[in-house]
Amino acid sequence: MASYTQSVLITGGTSGLGYHCALEIARQHPEYRVIIACRSDPYQVTKEMNTLLHQTNVTWIPLDLSSLETVRNFAAQWESHKYPPIQSLVCNAALQFPGAAEYTVDGYEKTFAISHLGHALLFSLLRPYLADKARVVIVSSGVHYAEQKTGMPKPNYISAEELAHPPASISKAIGRLHYCNTKLANVLYMYALHKRFLSINEKNGKHWTVTAFDPGLMPGTGLARHGSTVEQFLWNRVLPHAFPVLKALISPNIHTAKDSGASLARLAVGEDVDGDSGRYFEGRREVESSKASFDKGNQEDLWEWTLKTMAKNEDEKRNMSLSDLL
Repeated sequence: MASYTQSVLITGGTSGLGYHCALEIARQHPEYRVIIACRSDPYQVTKEMNTLLHQTNVTWIPLDLSSLETVRNFAAQWESHKYPPIQSLVCNAALQFPGAAEYTVDGYEKTFAISHLGHALLFSLLRPYLADKARVVIVSSGVHYAEQKTGMPKPNYISAEELAHPPASISKAIGRLHYCNTKLANVLYMYALHKRFLSINEKNGKHWTVTAFDPGLMPGTGLARHGSTVEQFLWNRVLPHAFPVLKALISPNIHTAKDSGASLARLAVGEDVDGDSGRYFEGRREVESSKASFDKGNQEDLWEWTLKTMAKNEDEKRNMSLSDLL
């Protein structure tokens, strides 16, 4: 059995952006155990990756980020697998629902629960297994900018509670607003975590970093799987063949999943970004995130609400707040 030096954990990695990120990391680092965590691997994608690379370092573990109990069970089983320390946690999984708000088994709006709450809980529970030079990479999106024309609803962060339990005026609105708000929350959380990493690194000799990533528009990926038949046809059949036109007329930030996957892999393991933290990347470029993402009050509102929501008791609250390291 192969001996691996470190682990890289990627959520939602059996297709699209996550697939190409995982494949690139596994190719570059056969000494790493690359773990893909998502609900299913229906086509044995991880087995195909290993066959393609002539390696055995890619593994799939089931994880449903929409269920907090499932996230807890995943973390509880981590130690029993005896995986090496986590070098990178790539929070990639996300879904987009075009209609009225949908809710998880725990009662939270599903877009926010999967892309933020499930990932935040996963990080908190796996924190004891982070390597001394661990990286957290959070996949956000350019739709978190209210000041840019993205063709999507403009995000408006009121509170984490409102994102988790949107009022009727919002819950019945266009579903993509939940997606845009959640992607803003991703960047707010990145800055809140970076602030705490700075203190932890100074006091404990760690070298933990966190960055946020915008993969750009990637026609053909599974993000539109819950859209209408027409939307799915355009996304999967038409737009992937119109990249030059899209780049010229809409934005240069339009990429194939393979290109964006390589850029995401760079943030997870690339030497040239080693030590970068509290930064927002658009593909390969570091850019300034939205004005709203720098709101320190909203950063702390999201952090505190997430902590209060996740922690089951005072002992768990102390651990999840990172107070034992601060």
